[in-house]
Amino acid sequence: MGRSKEFEESVVLQKAMELFWKQGYEKTSLSDLVEHMGIHRRSLYDTFGDKHTLFLKTIDFFGEFIKSRLISETSRAETAKQAIQYIFDFVIEGNGDRPLGCLFVNSATELAPRDDVVNEKTKEAFMQTEHFLAELIRKGQQRGEFPCDYDAEVLAETLNNTLIGIRVLARTSANKEKLHRIADFSLAILNK
Repeated sequence: MGRSKEFEESVVLQKAMELFWKQGYEKTSLSDLVEHMGIHRRSLYDTFGDKHTLFLKTIDFFGEFIKSRLISETSRAETAKQAIQYIFDFVIEGNGDRPLGCLFVNSATELAPRDDVVNEKTKEAFMQTEHFLAELIRKGQQRGEFPCDYDAEVLAETLNNTLIGIRVLARTSANKEKLHRIADFSLAILNK
């Protein structure tokens, strides 16, 4: 008779996600994962498969975490401008005690050039952000918050590009004041 699991899958998956987020895929060994997740190597294989499969699951887990957080917070905004500002503030200020930057951006720069599955997952995540921004911009244009001089999709592409750049800079020694200046300058295009 098999042993029952002695851990909550989502809890150990979150631990794996945070370790990959902090260290990257290549620098995270199976021993690191076993220790950080607090499970046996056999349990890791039985539950999540190999390291690559676990990594892909953590990317999906990260996507759901970010999506639910952004939808929850932006839905409370009174204006489209406030919702978009929240997204930038969230990226700059971080996620509490979680690593800085973004697991999608980190994965895209580390693995996407040579891993088709990671490339597809990160590309899809960037497109979802772009579509979300375009939807907010269209709402702002319909309500008269933003002029309609530019196409919402083009504005969303530009803002998403800035968000990706900020996520990269957040992993460096760039201070938050600089990141807010970049965000503010980029957000100013919505009012032109």
